[in-house]
Amino acid sequence: MAAPPTDYLRHHRAVHAKHGPTFGADRFGVFAEALARFFGTPQYLIGQTVVVFVWMIANGYALLVHFDPYPFILLNLVFSLQAAYAAPLILLAQTRQAARDKEFSDMDARHREDLAQRHAQLLDANTQLTNKVYELTAEVHELTQHISKDLVANHD
Repeated sequence: MAAPPTDYLRHHRAVHAKHGPTFGADRFGVFAEALARFFGTPQYLIGQTVVVFVWMIANGYALLVHFDPYPFILLNLVFSLQAAYAAPLILLAQTRQAARDKEFSDMDARHREDLAQRHAQLLDANTQLTNKVYELTAEVHELTQHISKDLVANHD
């Protein structure tokens, strides 16, 4: 009878079900996680740099209306507001990721223990089979010698 197939993802399913998305599965959670992930991307950093340069250039010409005169107080306010929302989102994402990493590490340890236990069982079964083959080989050798002696005795 064949053994049932091993479910190699059995440890992963429990971890994924437990943690789910970092900020929850509702619309706000999905949006917040996407925003937290976006803050560290090169696209965000390049986009923010372009916005700052455009802002400074637009305010740097004396012929245009200065909607945010030097030292760019409105721009500083925008960045402060952005930081007030971004920092908690990023910290929360890091905390949840650390919890996920710990769970995955524990899961990996359990998986390695399962593999080691299965390996020990297979090694034991292999040793038993090897011993049995040795015993059978010895019996075949004895029977071969016995038959050979009987053939020689009957031939004389």
